[in-house]
Amino acid sequence: MPVILRKTSSVQQRVLENLNTCIMLTDQELNINYLNPAGEMLFQLSSKKACQRKLTELITGPVDLIRHIREALANGRPFTRRALELEIAGKRPLSVDCTVTPVEEAGRTELLVELLNVDRQLRISKEEGLLEQGDASRALVRSMAHEIKNPLGGIRGAAQLLQSELATNEQKEYTQVIIAEADRMRHLIDRMLGPNAVPSRQQVNIHELLERVRTLVLAESNKSILIHRDYDPSIPDFAADPDQLIQALLNLVRNAMQALDDNGEITLRSRVLRQFTIGRTRHKLVLDLRVCDNGPGIPPALIERIFLPMITGRSGGTGLGLSIAQSLVNRHKGLIECNSKPGHTVFNILLPLEQ
Repeated sequence: MPVILRKTSSVQQRVLENLNTCIMLTDQELNINYLNPAGEMLFQLSSKKACQRKLTELITGPVDLIRHIREALANGRPFTRRALELEIAGKRPLSVDCTVTPVEEAGRTELLVELLNVDRQLRISKEEGLLEQGDASRALVRSMAHEIKNPLGGIRGAAQLLQSELATNEQKEYTQVIIAEADRMRHLIDRMLGPNAVPSRQQVNIHELLERVRTLVLAESNKSILIHRDYDPSIPDFAADPDQLIQALLNLVRNAMQALDDNGEITLRSRVLRQFTIGRTRHKLVLDLRVCDNGPGIPPALIERIFLPMITGRSGGTGLGLSIAQSLVNRHKGLIECNSKPGHTVFNILLPLEQ
């Protein structure tokens, strides 16, 4: 047992075990002697296995990181690096705040390493921004709809009155165009507002909904596109409005389909997340549903605004599909996120599974 831990009381030991910050202790050769439960979750590795390895085997990152750690051992001075990009066990990138403190005890130098995962804080901040963006855009659209619908109704009514006074069909064609265009504008505004109905919840199986969406999209498309399925069969049924979820999924999968050329690929993937936070609300179980495609990706200039109404990067697009999908998922206390780069775009639906 490390020298430091021998002197800790049972209360101090419990504090270490319940911290959200990863705590590691190493010797002068950077052999790991202790890893707390937060560290086990971070590295996805048991403390017993971690203590058979060196620190340099678990984390890699900036080339100067290990040099700074060795310098801290040599001169006895701590250091801190903020928002450090690390590769955890060579598998996944992670942003952490890293503090390294040399500790002298009983003639031995031990190294205390603290890693605070800031990815979660960054994700929460991003999700809150998406939720606020959705609320603000819906408020703007509601206000705009009120200002447009009133004069639009007057124009339509006046055109109908004028039509009743006209004698010839040739003249009535003009008023019919006015009425038709007024109806089209009203329909467009209603689509921008999105669905107003409260979700009619019933027990649904997400994979049944996904299969229905998959069948519909393949039937609509004339492209040779593959839709792969990567489902977790353990996901339980949950209470949701099946029609609203199908509409949201259709909008996302159609959006992916339209971005692809012939021979493109889409993957529908479902998983369960435990003790996961959406915005600032923590849930015991969350559905993690992903719609992935290998298309050209979303331009960086659009990625922060794609869930706003009338924003589209596609010629002829209305820019309403993603906005409506986000609104429908928000009504289920969920959220849609997007990450994109050329060759890999992911729309990630997060939905609470609590009954």
